[in-house]
Amino acid sequence: MKNTPTRDKLIDSGAQLISQQGYNATGINAVLKTCGVPKGSFYHYFSSKQDFGLAVIERFATSYDESLVALLEDSDTPPLERLKRYFAAGREHMHECDHATGCLIGNLGQELSGQSDTFRDALNGVFQRWEQHFVNCLQDAQKQGAIATHTAPEALASFILTGWEGAILRAKTLKSVEPMENFEAILFQQVLIRTVP
Repeated sequence: MKNTPTRDKLIDSGAQLISQQGYNATGINAVLKTCGVPKGSFYHYFSSKQDFGLAVIERFATSYDESLVALLEDSDTPPLERLKRYFAAGREHMHECDHATGCLIGNLGQELSGQSDTFRDALNGVFQRWEQHFVNCLQDAQKQGAIATHTAPEALASFILTGWEGAILRAKTLKSVEPMENFEAILFQQVLIRTVP
């Protein structure tokens, strides 16, 4: 369905609520109340709560895609510096949200992957899209000799995204970015090195 201001408002309000309290705990009425939209309007734009949830996922993922392109595929910046900027942006977000929200897609992956194949497939697709941005950056790093070529960039990208999502989860539980800092330090000191040890 084509985006309209009302539909966008519902998605944006829903994303905010879901990031704070989760998908299952977020009721449609709460979304409608938050954005001041009449109750009858919801089903004009979405066939179900699941349809709405998928729209929230896609909106967040598309927006984050744009951030990843800007951070990881900026050819004017050395590849490893791009990665460092990405990690710095993640830590800054955690400070801004007081370690409360983390990554919406990661949160939903933990909450919904065991409940719904539809959500699991959508979330997995998002992670695959995101991994590709890391692959592109890591390929540049290997071509420039900034890191060794003995590990495929696809495997490195999966490792980085998986590890970073785990570090975000730990940062939430500890109320500290220390796990994120530790992950980054080990990544650059032990994994992303120029030659095989």
